[in-house]
Amino acid sequence: MTRKPFTGRGAKPEKPAAPRLLSTAEEAPGESAFSSLTQARGESAVSLPAQTTGEAAVSSPAQSGASARRQAVARELQAVELATGYGKKTISEKVDLRIPVGKISTIVGANACGKSTLLKTLARIQQPLSGSVLLDGRSIREIPTKRLATKLGLLPQQPIAPEGMAVADLVGRGRHPHKKLLQSQNREDAQIIAEALDVTGTSALADRPVDELSGGQRQRVWIAMALAQQTDVLLLDEPTTFLDLANQVEVLDLLTDLNRSRGTTVVMVLHDINLAARYSDHMIAMRGGQVVAAGAPAEVVTEERVREVFGLEAQVVVDPVSGGPLIVPRGRHHARSAADSAAAAAAENAAAHAAERAAGAAAAGAPGVPEAAEAAEAAEAADHAAARAKRIDPVEVIADSVAEEIP
Repeated sequence: MTRKPFTGRGAKPEKPAAPRLLSTAEEAPGESAFSSLTQARGESAVSLPAQTTGEAAVSSPAQSGASARRQAVARELQAVELATGYGKKTISEKVDLRIPVGKISTIVGANACGKSTLLKTLARIQQPLSGSVLLDGRSIREIPTKRLATKLGLLPQQPIAPEGMAVADLVGRGRHPHKKLLQSQNREDAQIIAEALDVTGTSALADRPVDELSGGQRQRVWIAMALAQQTDVLLLDEPTTFLDLANQVEVLDLLTDLNRSRGTTVVMVLHDINLAARYSDHMIAMRGGQVVAAGAPAEVVTEERVREVFGLEAQVVVDPVSGGPLIVPRGRHHARSAADSAAAAAAENAAAHAAERAAGAAAAGAPGVPEAAEAAEAAEAADHAAARAKRIDPVEVIADSVAEEIP
């Protein structure tokens, strides 16, 4: 059955709820850039936590519709002498950070090192203890909340939609920062929403309640809402948490598509450092609340840095798929001995040399019996050594499994 084009669910005027009062006279210094979205359908910031912090911000990279093809504006986000924390508890101090414009940046580090706290402070969800967060050289505390929501947004961990809300309604919430009070959605909004659903592969889910979807489907729906909001900077706090590997890759692919098609600056927190290294242009490593390294993945992901940041002994090898760094933890078990490693390497080298000599003989005519016999014997030795090594060597297991999948 052919689905009718989406025409703008939720277009009727909605009654706003009274905004939550703050303990400071400044305009929403600790509020989300999306606080205006909590006013939809008369729901408060308490009953609608996902809208207070979960409205992300990006534009659909779909191919139809001029509005959806709008390129992101190059906006510079930076922290200057930033101190973060909760109440009297300080998490980070004197953090100076500049986010590369139009790139994908990922913050990594051990649990409780201050990654999410830093991200929330960059998004104005949390008020800094001292220092400043600047967007295009202006403190984000000085930017009106609704205006900021059109430029920068945050998708938090495990956002929650109101019970029974349909997918299309949730995605439509992404248009609220662009609308005046009580202003209805128009044809342009409907087009942007439809394209956001299409790009994320969620068009078929448009009429389904969000709370009935799987984890991977829900995350794609939240990203669809982010696409509909069309901001230039998107912050995501652990967007792959609780997803299986296939859905983790799908979410990161979607964010990469967004970055490449529209130029959106993406900043995210990830726990999987190997996925972070593969999908990032820029990585930020934190330990004990401080930034200890920042740069390209190959500069940040080294054996010494992994030991410093995670307290983990690991081998860093070349990712056979991306060519970037790949971490293989050593651990206390399942690591082959030095003798086994040396034997396997020697056997493989011998087999390679014998194969070269046999190839040379074959090029000159029929391969000589000694060369062929030597090659066969070396190859057999290499097979035995490799079989013994594969039982305990994760590096070769990873490389071989990838090689088998690549035609």
